[in-house]
Amino acid sequence: MKGKLSPFFILLAAMLWGTTGTTQALAPNTAHPIAIGATRLAVGGVFLLLIVLIRGQLNFKDWPIKTTILASLCMALYQPLFFSAVSITGVAIGTVVAIGSAPILSGLLEWMYLKTRPAKVWWYSTFLSIFGCLMLFMNKESVFVNPVGILLALGAGLSFAGYTLVSRDMVQKYSSLSVIAVVFTLSAICLAPFLFIFDMSWIMSLQGIGVSLQLGIMATGVAYFLFAKGLAHVSSSTAVTLALAEPLTAALLGVFLLGENLTITSWFGISFLILGIGILIFTSKNSSNQKELRKN
Repeated sequence: MKGKLSPFFILLAAMLWGTTGTTQALAPNTAHPIAIGATRLAVGGVFLLLIVLIRGQLNFKDWPIKTTILASLCMALYQPLFFSAVSITGVAIGTVVAIGSAPILSGLLEWMYLKTRPAKVWWYSTFLSIFGCLMLFMNKESVFVNPVGILLALGAGLSFAGYTLVSRDMVQKYSSLSVIAVVFTLSAICLAPFLFIFDMSWIMSLQGIGVSLQLGIMATGVAYFLFAKGLAHVSSSTAVTLALAEPLTAALLGVFLLGENLTITSWFGISFLILGIGILIFTSKNSSNQKELRKN
């Protein structure tokens, strides 16, 4: 049963990540994007750590220290790289390159380090989803391609792909909640200096508190817990492709909550995204059913 639900856990996690852009749009004007990213990890890390401590699940016996540090660095790097890329080369290009490159980089990392070549259907659904993502953001703003911004966006995509690959091995051996609690606490510590560099007075307002709690608890704590649960039974390459539901959710929330308008091209992009993700979920369910039949 867990194997069948795993793709949906990842899909739900991606939908929660998709609320990030809308939530940031509702943040106080004085809130810097990188400061919001650092706050997000800090609140999420503390939230997850408290739950683990309350449930008494934290056990460091035979804990993989090197892997944990690597996963924490990947997650910590993703935040400033992504936000910096978006600020330099724009939301459209920055998002497409970062989120679009992550599945391909994840598949290549899986191929290089695990010697596992992704199935043909993964390539089809991944390119279909990335093409949909490209169409979705194509007319969002005037395109401005900055080489530095592109490199930073690729770095963000590589960071997320690396986090997924590294953490997958951990969640298969240890409690998913314990893994993400430790990883996100360490990531938050890495980004703590940003909390002193930028103006943080916005966090004391009612609006700032609401944004911080939404981003930290729902879009980080709950979302990454669901992602980790799904990752235990789904390959890292498949998981990162399913995570492309994030820009899909963000676009739809922008339309229905922020009053944004999408072009016909963008709606076609949404259709391709849904089709690509749907194919991947269908094939994942079929592979899970085949494994259960072999066991029986």
